[in-house]
Amino acid sequence: MKVAVDARHLAGGRGVAEYTRGMLGALQDVDIERVQVDARTRRLVFASAAVLGRPRLDAIAGGADVVWAPAPAPLAVSKDVPFVLTVHDLSWVERPQDFTPYERAWHAVGRLRRQAQRADRVVVDARATIDPLTRWGVDAEGIRVVHPGVPRRPVGDLPPGTPPRYVLFVGALEPRKDPELLLRAHARSTTDAHLVFAGAGRLRPKLRGPNVHVVDAFTSEQLGALYANATALVMPSRLEGFGFPPLEAALHGTPSIVSDLPVFRETLGDACVRFPPGDEAALASVLNSISENSGDLGARAKERASSFTWGAAGASLRAVFAEVAR
Repeated sequence: MKVAVDARHLAGGRGVAEYTRGMLGALQDVDIERVQVDARTRRLVFASAAVLGRPRLDAIAGGADVVWAPAPAPLAVSKDVPFVLTVHDLSWVERPQDFTPYERAWHAVGRLRRQAQRADRVVVDARATIDPLTRWGVDAEGIRVVHPGVPRRPVGDLPPGTPPRYVLFVGALEPRKDPELLLRAHARSTTDAHLVFAGAGRLRPKLRGPNVHVVDAFTSEQLGALYANATALVMPSRLEGFGFPPLEAALHGTPSIVSDLPVFRETLGDACVRFPPGDEAALASVLNSISENSGDLGARAKERASSFTWGAAGASLRAVFAEVAR
């Protein structure tokens, strides 16, 4: 079985890139053809594919039994070639105000809804994404849940200037992640823990204040150290399709404070502290008390996080390919 993969995401530095690398590593026994287009012409090639239907990904790969796109993006696939699409969330549909005009235009050009409806199977990271997809017009019979793997990051030295006691945010500094809510809640709390943001994004210039630190360049080993030494990981997102940081922190025994979203109930269960999304006062209150029973929370979270492996994810995705392969 030859699978042609839209590998453009490997050039990025965010979650889709890590997901793609992790899944490709778990599919070593599958004949994979990675389709990567020269960076200078990438946008033109894929925009043309979405609008004109050419070039087709399977044709670029020299033929394929299945085409897999690790995330929605402008592309074209021959009508007679089975197509599997991974959709991590529908943030651009449910919260379009969080995106720039350019990003919204890119989503429109990509004709992403039609792409999802055309797919023979749509893979999601968690059950929480199924209902939004069906409301968007995707047939529930063609949706498959494949939980990604969550590897334990190696622990190196902390980034220079890291305070001795801190709560940690990891991820894109973008509106749907709501780092500004965390900033306000931290200022409102009485905790002596500093606040560390590890990530980059357009909200970075706004994340300033006493005992607030932003680290936007770090190695995987430094991130592992940040997880391991944090009092807690905080994820105040308004919307998530899976949410890697709380599970990555859990593998280091670090508990998490998360907004009460369906996906976190699915992945973490009761092994975390929840607060209502957008509730600044509630988050401030939790920050004041997170040290209580945090060891027990961290241990329970670690047990849950250990069940998410790339081996299991690869086997599940391979089964999806086998369902549709010609």
